[in-house]
Amino acid sequence: MKELKLNIAESSSELFMLDEGLILLNISQLDERCNYLLQELSAEYIQFHFVLEKNVKVHFNQKNYSIDVLQEQSLLIYNPTQNLPLDIEIPTGGRVISLFVKIVLFHSFFSEVAKNIPFLNEEHKDKKYYNQSPISPETILVLNQINKFHFQDHLQPLYLKGKAYELISVYFNQSAEVVKSCPFLMDDEYLSKVKKAKDIVLDRMIDPPSLVELSEEVGLNLKKLKQGFKQVYGSSVFTFLFNYKMEYSRKLLDSGKFNINEVGGNLGYSSASHFITSFKKKYGITPKRYVTSQTNLR
Repeated sequence: MKELKLNIAESSSELFMLDEGLILLNISQLDERCNYLLQELSAEYIQFHFVLEKNVKVHFNQKNYSIDVLQEQSLLIYNPTQNLPLDIEIPTGGRVISLFVKIVLFHSFFSEVAKNIPFLNEEHKDKKYYNQSPISPETILVLNQINKFHFQDHLQPLYLKGKAYELISVYFNQSAEVVKSCPFLMDDEYLSKVKKAKDIVLDRMIDPPSLVELSEEVGLNLKKLKQGFKQVYGSSVFTFLFNYKMEYSRKLLDSGKFNINEVGGNLGYSSASHFITSFKKKYGITPKRYVTSQTNLR
């Protein structure tokens, strides 16, 4: 493959050729609005774009067609019939991680389960495919690990290669329920009520309403709230909230501004021991060990 042409500011982005047919682009901390171009991205590549901060535009066909991708949304694009050079417009403060995977490589590690992957099954095989969906808390965790951890130069590609494969795995794991019942088939009013429910539990995560109270507040019966929330966000309401709180706790610990007791209190835990138990359940280590490991990596 020819060398990819990249029109970027070196100080705010990194391009990694992780394997034959596996490319990672990490764009962050922009101090001005920029356009990023990968001119020679061929039709044999599947594109994954994960928007972590701000809203971005992905342009096609010399900007004759554009897709808006909102903060904490992902975009998957595959079109085997034509090349799709990357042209992504990112505002000041934007943060995006993109992954490009050759379809041949993709088939090599999904060949046994192709029927469960939307654009590999018989209905969509060799057809163009597009999917835009919210980023799950599990996926955000992997994306933040890609941004945060830095190894010695000779080890960094190996670490990122592992994270790239993990990113693909968690992406399709969160999509499993959505494939069964696509949220885009929901009417706009139903979808807006489900999103409102998500906003309510996050805004009031210290003392969230019960499911019955939440269903009454957004105007959905309990069954439809449960079904709709799982369709859109891939988990139950309180599993989603738990994952969000755990990811938020990591950010608070990473900041170095709060001790473990304060982090637990900020998340609504009645005691430090309750928070520690929850953190260990999610990540397999205590908050104290996590902070120590982060300090050692700096």
